[in-house]
Amino acid sequence: MTTDSRKPTLLCVDDNHAALHLRKMLLESVGYSVLVASDSVAAMELFSSSAVDMVVSDHFLQDGTGIELAIAMKTLKPAVPIAIISGLVDAPEGMEHADLFICKTDPIPEVLQKISELLKIFNRRN
Repeated sequence: MTTDSRKPTLLCVDDNHAALHLRKMLLESVGYSVLVASDSVAAMELFSSSAVDMVVSDHFLQDGTGIELAIAMKTLKPAVPIAIISGLVDAPEGMEHADLFICKTDPIPEVLQKISELLKIFNRRN
């Protein structure tokens, strides 16, 4: 996982390019290294070939759901935390396959805190 010598790397997945770009800029502004993918196939390729400390995926993707992506990713690397972000107010069915639900209407400081806390929890486990 993360070490003191490098920034944590987050993989952000969203088929909305504007939202993906904004999320990348926000996360980089607070010190994360960010990889981006606009579909599940590209996300799986990056996830498989890169040192990813956490995944933040939109729930509704053009080629599936964030939950489906989380299931596939957890099969490969179960120790990597996965957050599902959605415009839904309630967590989608299947959230037991992911580690965190973020509503798009949550305040940005709260979202950043949730991401930071989840990374800390997973880093202590590994």
